Amino acid sequence: MTYIPMDTRSHYAALVRRKRLYGGLTLGIFALLMISGFGLANERNAGGFWTGLPQIFDFPAAVWADTAKHLAEIPAHLVHYFPALLETINIAAVSTLVGALFGTVLSLLSTRGLAPWPAMIPVFRRIMDILRAVPEIVIALMLIFVLGGGPVPAMIAIAFHTSGALGKLFSEVNENADLKPVEGLASVGAKWGQRMWLGVIPQVAPNYFSYGLLRFEINIRASAILGFVGAGGIGYELKNTMSWGQGKFDEAAAIFLLLFLTIVAFDQLSSYIRNRLISEGGH
Repeated sequence: MTYIPMDTRSHYAALVRRKRLYGGLTLGIFALLMISGFGLANERNAGGFWTGLPQIFDFPAAVWADTAKHLAEIPAHLVHYFPALLETINIAAVSTLVGALFGTVLSLLSTRGLAPWPAMIPVFRRIMDILRAVPEIVIALMLIFVLGGGPVPAMIAIAFHTSGALGKLFSEVNENADLKPVEGLASVGAKWGQRMWLGVIPQVAPNYFSYGLLRFEINIRASAILGFVGAGGIGYELKNTMSWGQGKFDEAAAIFLLLFLTIVAFDQLSSYIRNRLISEGGH
């Protein structure tokens, strides 16, 4: 039997008690936030939150009741709204690509050991914080006021947020990059851009691609949501069909089905590609 010194056992017991204390405090704070949040929701809804909670499934039931009468028309609705779905996917794809490009630059400028201006690292990190902090819908509403409705405001709004989100993730990946290739390129007179392109990007590209695919899934959902504020795509069509109410719920169900199948398909595809990248990187 292995002898454990008394000091070690007492230290371990103290760590366990501290962990339990912190866990209990965290759980208590979470419970208080949940209770206060539900109380605030009930107050803001004039006391109707709790009484209306049992009716949460009434709308899905109404959609299904209306759709059941027109099941034969669902395939035609799927074909009709497919171009709007393509517009949503295009918004997500372009915004992800633009956001990834800007996020790459911001990440390289904010990584110690890679940044050309080390004193500016906090500035670039705060820029990424601001880009992540402002919700896409706020940016989209401002751009719609200036540019009018359509896919362009949605694309710009999502690209802004994506730049900050991917920039943060990319910078964490950059910190694990080997600096020896960068130092070797610097010794032969390579410029900063050449050092990054040839010495860093090849190392981090698989992780960049994996995070980019994950963000693309998120942006598909974001572009659909922004359609509700007039930013185009299938979300705009969904808002119109739901606004009409009874008689159009079968079309809303078809749009829900399109969105669901699209998100599942891209989720499976990106998961497959990410797993392949991870398995290849492990060999």
